[in-house]
Amino acid sequence: MREINQENLPEMSEIWQETLQWQPNHRQQQYFVQIYQEILQGNRKLNLTRITSPEEFWEKHLWDSLASLLDFPLDTQLKLNVIDIGTGGGFPGLPMAVVFPHWQVTLLDSTRKKIAFLSNLATKIGLTNVKTLVARAEVIGQQAQHRETYDLATIRAVGTASVCAEYALPLVKLGGLAILYRGHWQAQDTEALELVATELGSKIEAIAALTTPISHSIRHCIYLRKHSPTPKQYPRAVGVPNQQPL
Repeated sequence: MREINQENLPEMSEIWQETLQWQPNHRQQQYFVQIYQEILQGNRKLNLTRITSPEEFWEKHLWDSLASLLDFPLDTQLKLNVIDIGTGGGFPGLPMAVVFPHWQVTLLDSTRKKIAFLSNLATKIGLTNVKTLVARAEVIGQQAQHRETYDLATIRAVGTASVCAEYALPLVKLGGLAILYRGHWQAQDTEALELVATELGSKIEAIAALTTPISHSIRHCIYLRKHSPTPKQYPRAVGVPNQQPL
């Protein structure tokens, strides 16, 4: 099997610093290279990502995953219990685990083959703070061992904002945060989500508009702070949130 050139993934130290006032140390950059290599290998058998060119991978998977955290006044020194819902190829969960080794990051996806791959990847490269879980968010959101136990939930490219909120907020503990990764966002989107957030026991704490540094695409991160318990009927049964959004 052909060796993947370790130099393919750019470091982008200056752009990290300019855009997020941060840059990876040598070990973190090694992790990023290993993740890139493993995902390119895994992509030959699994549909992990369509984004495979080095710069695009850096921007749309690494930078995009971390911008929501490094550009927000989050106390990143705390030991957080984090869940990445619908992680797919491992984003934003894997980069979070690299940058915040004191966080416990659970990668959740309903596709068993993807989770098996991510579990093997984490073990192979030595990411000891990563756990994996094969399940649907609607199911574990009703399970005592997961419901309202996470400090932070992230969810990217899974469904509409209201669906993402219904998946994430039942898993977040009181005072915790859910981050919804979105593309374009308008005032009417905020109005619609505010009603859903209130129903689920949260409020919109902030909306960050971000511009990706290479392709100059518009991204938004929606931060939902949990202030009261999510009503027991949420999340609804598997498939219902997507078929009948709040």
